[in-house]
Amino acid sequence: MARLVALNERGQRIGETHPQAKYTNLEIAEVLALRDQGMSYLEIAKVRGIPKSTVAHICRGARRCQTPARYSTVER
Repeated sequence: MARLVALNERGQRIGETHPQAKYTNLEIAEVLALRDQGMSYLEIAKVRGIPKSTVAHICRGARRCQTPARYSTVER
């Protein structure tokens, strides 16, 4: 069965389709939404069960900061 994966401009998988991704795109969006609501990194980390440093990297754009350049299909 084939599935759609997001690729950056160099053709590498990004986001939740990356083989080493630990969090889904939905979880990342929830972290960013909580930050927009004014929660601190520590509060978000406790609510979501994610390390505080990871929350900080997500919110600052050091993680998951790429947008797909194209999509490809791969076999599972």
